[in-house]
Amino acid sequence: MQDFIYYNKNGLDFPVSEKIQVTTSLDGLDNQTFLISNTKDVKSEFVANEIDFYIKNSQDNLPNKISNVLELYEIAVTKYDLSQDISYSQEISKELLVVTNSEEQFKEFTKYLNKDDFDIYKINENILKSIEGHIGNLKVTVDSNGKDVVLNVSQIVWFDAKEEGLKQSGTFDPNLSSIEEVISEIKNNLNSYSYKKFTTYDKTICQYDGRRNVICGKCEEVCPTVAITKDDTTKTLTFSQIDCHGCGGCISVCPSGALDYAPTNKESLFEVSKFYKNKHPLIIPKKMDIENLEINLKEGVFPFAIEGEKFLHESSLLTLLQMSGSQIIFYSDFLSKGTNDAIRILNDICQKRYQKDAILVAMNKEELEIALKEVSFIENSYFNFNQEGLKKREIFSHRLQKIVANDNLGEVKTGEHIHYGKVEINQDTCTLCLVCVGACNVDALIAEPKDNTLRFNPSLCTSCGYCEVSCPETNCLTIKRDIIELEPNWFKDNILAQDKLFACVECGKEFATAKAIEKIAAIMSPIFSSDPVKERSLYCCADCKPKIMMQSYFNQKMEGLNNGK
Repeated sequence: MQDFIYYNKNGLDFPVSEKIQVTTSLDGLDNQTFLISNTKDVKSEFVANEIDFYIKNSQDNLPNKISNVLELYEIAVTKYDLSQDISYSQEISKELLVVTNSEEQFKEFTKYLNKDDFDIYKINENILKSIEGHIGNLKVTVDSNGKDVVLNVSQIVWFDAKEEGLKQSGTFDPNLSSIEEVISEIKNNLNSYSYKKFTTYDKTICQYDGRRNVICGKCEEVCPTVAITKDDTTKTLTFSQIDCHGCGGCISVCPSGALDYAPTNKESLFEVSKFYKNKHPLIIPKKMDIENLEINLKEGVFPFAIEGEKFLHESSLLTLLQMSGSQIIFYSDFLSKGTNDAIRILNDICQKRYQKDAILVAMNKEELEIALKEVSFIENSYFNFNQEGLKKREIFSHRLQKIVANDNLGEVKTGEHIHYGKVEINQDTCTLCLVCVGACNVDALIAEPKDNTLRFNPSLCTSCGYCEVSCPETNCLTIKRDIIELEPNWFKDNILAQDKLFACVECGKEFATAKAIEKIAAIMSPIFSSDPVKERSLYCCADCKPKIMMQSYFNQKMEGLNNGK
């Protein structure tokens, strides 16, 4: 089977690799499926419409254009192979609920339908109490003469729908488009409704899951639908892939990288970025209309097509920047909260080192034309390393360390949606109980048994504050929030506290830190002052403590028996 096909009824005016089948006709292709095509007119596993965009607009010389066209196919294969966006289908029945307070609206809507198209329920908006579930399985609770009645439907048409209704998959508002468009969509859904998995989740590094206090929850806050819900009682997140729009906004605000974007995860982005060495990346989200965009792509500009527009964060953007050695153009008419923060942070960093912005944002054609003229390579910025298996913060730390090197470039502020910070410890009150280490699931805080130290790597810290609320000591642990210090120590395991181990006074085994024993002794010694054995037990390990207590009890009993004689 030929993997790559290029179809254009007008053909191509330059040759391409023999790996690509070029055709000017769809005849004979009905029963063939290709891996990558340039158009949805050909049956394929993956459509890369950026290929035509590049061919039509690129100013590259002919040899580069030939090789770059093949690379666009290879990039698409890489994304396809590494993608984790599994496809699913949902059965849709004919049960349809129409919500409107206007009989005229209802009549206007139904006149476009045949009587057998749907089984229609019609209600007034004022009796609707709640909607649960998702497209194909919606439970609508209505007030029927003071009693709750549940209607089970597959889809809802709601004129002037409230925001909570539009967050559910399967709810459509004709006033946001047209009756004809909504009817076409709900009819198409009857034949087949498919959706994809857009997010992957690692709860072991989640800053919300299982914690005693609500520390995070950014993903749920930015989700425009009910695809992510959180339970503050159990501290668990629930993901509904069928409700997910695939925008990726939750990915860019996830502090630890617990969430990743299934169509282009961090491994995929790294592998794809390898194709952009010595090229100017032009990031183009799927929603942007490039089919009809005519613009001069100056020599070296190479499209980087992505599905969602909101998933890119500081680590992914810095990866692409360093792998290309160039400024990046981001062509999007909208910036998510997380991506906007990430761009500002990276621009601040690169201004300090290179006196250039890292990312040039273009929100329309006019701004794109300006960015295409301005974009340039960043001298000495290329950097590649094997980041396989590393977490989001670890990748960013390693890449940022390359920029900082041995210099002190000052400080940059992080933002409302992307947080970095610096833990500070009062050594006078720290007993090295290591509760903070147990609270940190991104390994920013660690214990080093070789020298009995508590260590902290600022570059990994999400500034979540869970160590702060978990610390049992008073005036001990604080966090300096929303900063990145661009100097070498920011990337090292810095010693925050250190102590000697205390040896059991009975057996000599080291079992606790000296400060911890001193603290307990200071509290309990006055209480045990009348009993030397109990007081001594404060300085014993867990094995010796019961032994000396039992021995004392036995000695006292024997002394009593002897005195009784």
